[in-house]
Amino acid sequence: MAKVLRKIIEIDEELCNGCGQCVLACQEGALAIVNGKAKLLGEFLCDGLGACIGECPTGALKIVEREAEEFDEEAVAEHLKKFKDSMKVEKEAEPLPCGCPSMELRELLMKDMSNAQSLELSSALTHWPVKIRLVPASAPFLKGAKLLVCADCVPVAYPNLHTKLLPGHKILIGCPKLDPVELYIEKFKEILEKVPLEGLEVAIMEVPCCRGLIYILKEAMKLAQREIPLKTYTIGVRGELLNMEVI
Repeated sequence: MAKVLRKIIEIDEELCNGCGQCVLACQEGALAIVNGKAKLLGEFLCDGLGACIGECPTGALKIVEREAEEFDEEAVAEHLKKFKDSMKVEKEAEPLPCGCPSMELRELLMKDMSNAQSLELSSALTHWPVKIRLVPASAPFLKGAKLLVCADCVPVAYPNLHTKLLPGHKILIGCPKLDPVELYIEKFKEILEKVPLEGLEVAIMEVPCCRGLIYILKEAMKLAQREIPLKTYTIGVRGELLNMEVI
């Protein structure tokens, strides 16, 4: 493809923290988080208008003028269509009868936890699975739930999760830095549209990229046209609760 002199996005990988906010802002789907850093998927996908720049908290993005492939609207449309089709396939896919046990939906009653009696602490988990990508919006345990959306580093860092945050809640966990941001937005949009949640909370680590989980939930609320107060817990890397706020 011939190159022309035009404006295009440039990413400073040293400054990029992989939060994914630029991915949310790019309407052409030109950006993605790859190995923890924002990447331009193709010069022809970037219109050079810079809608993503204002969303970057570290100043890693800027518009430069250089020789680049021409912006291709038809290619953008095809790119977005493939992405939407891939999300539809994943959303509609059903686990095989002989598939992984991690896909089996289960309500965990107290009798299921009898083997934990010898431990100092008992688990407050009341359902399975817990990964965002594995739980369908139709999961019965989500109906009327107080939902805690948790960065998957939090259970490792915060020893009081099962005594302070999880009791009375259903939990979904995932990583906003390494997992597909767009898929998360679509999943939570579907949950917010279909499920009458009693409350919504989020637990993140103090590292900047973890705040991407907040933006994912806010974007899902916007798309679902449903505003819910979002109680946010910030956990320090040493395992302490640093802050709690409602946003």
